Amino acid sequence: MALNIQPLADRVLIEPVAAETQTASGIIIPDTAKEKPQRGSVVAVGNGKKDHNMTVKVGDTVLYGKYAGTELKLDGKDYLIMREDDILAIV
Repeated sequence: MALNIQPLADRVLIEPVAAETQTASGIIIPDTAKEKPQRGSVVAVGNGKKDHNMTVKVGDTVLYGKYAGTELKLDGKDYLIMREDDILAIV
């Protein structure tokens, strides 16, 4: 299903990965202790600016800052929209 959203300029729409529910040793993490994910998949990319071409493309897995971007909900799913400058790395 394609989204009906097109980010403008140098903005990127990211679908964050689900937060981990248990540690590697099997301890279940309660909701109050879960950290926000810092990894996600690029869903849509803007066209860039006149002096800035976009580096990321749809389908890339990226790392971003813990408090980067603006959270939004589309069609019942959570997304983040942020500037490409807020993305730290492509994995």
